[in-house]
Amino acid sequence: MNPRHFLTLFDLAPEDLQRLLARAIELKTRFQYGGSRMPLAGQTMAMIFEKSSTRTRVSFEAGMAQLGGSSVFLSPRDTHLDRGEPVEDTARVLSRMVEVIVIRANQHTMVERFAAHSRVPVINALTDLHHPCQLLADIQTYIEHRGEIAGRAAAWIGDGNNVCHSWIQAARQFGFKLRIATPKGYEPNAAIVQASGTHVTLATDPAEAARDADLVVTDTWASMGQEAEKTERLKAFEGFQVNPALMRLARRDALFMHCLPAYRGQEVAAEVIDGPQSVVWDEAENRLHAQKALLEFLLAEKQNRQD
Repeated sequence: MNPRHFLTLFDLAPEDLQRLLARAIELKTRFQYGGSRMPLAGQTMAMIFEKSSTRTRVSFEAGMAQLGGSSVFLSPRDTHLDRGEPVEDTARVLSRMVEVIVIRANQHTMVERFAAHSRVPVINALTDLHHPCQLLADIQTYIEHRGEIAGRAAAWIGDGNNVCHSWIQAARQFGFKLRIATPKGYEPNAAIVQASGTHVTLATDPAEAARDADLVVTDTWASMGQEAEKTERLKAFEGFQVNPALMRLARRDALFMHCLPAYRGQEVAAEVIDGPQSVVWDEAENRLHAQKALLEFLLAEKQNRQD
């Protein structure tokens, strides 16, 4: 039987995503009250990271440990990927040794090739096109603060990047409206937008996107690998900062989210990210609990398929 992978939010049905987030909230409550349960004892997670990471690496390693499992971390210098060994061969070998594989890759196609030849579940921990684990934490955070996100309106302000793409998929999977404001030339992938149906609208005016929104989201203007474009991007994104004036256009109880790292004075004003509408610290913490629920889900399903 082929394993279930998590490369984009479309790999799970909406009802599975809802159950997964309900479980994440349960696991968070248990963690806060000191409860322990180790359903993944004796199981090993391999982590292949082509890019650096703070939150993603720590949340996956800590989460696996809290579930009773262990982790093996592999940086680019620790593997033969891109040094002669095909991705397919690494997948065939590594998936005979561990129960789940988490990959942070430069190219989304690399993760797809790896998953196609893996015997165990593969999780996308960020690629150039998608960051689905971030969205699990983001939607969990919204639910905790405001209840179900279905029928609500979210505004994405800034670059049409990988996190934006996962927000687009989340709009369809969770049933909310997403208004995206980007400078011309920085729009999200057209095919990903089209696949969202009527859930997403595009604009070039941040005020248009933010007006009456229940949630305002942004991200850095220059992601990893785009450092050489930083000066050009800072100029292109003038007027796209999420500041108090922009937040006043949203609903009075609107939340602010940012996946971090954040650059105060660029994509977000300090008054916003450090202000009362910001839930970025809960959002960051929820990476831990959402990913624990994801690991449980994928490995329980793997076991069920083998039984």
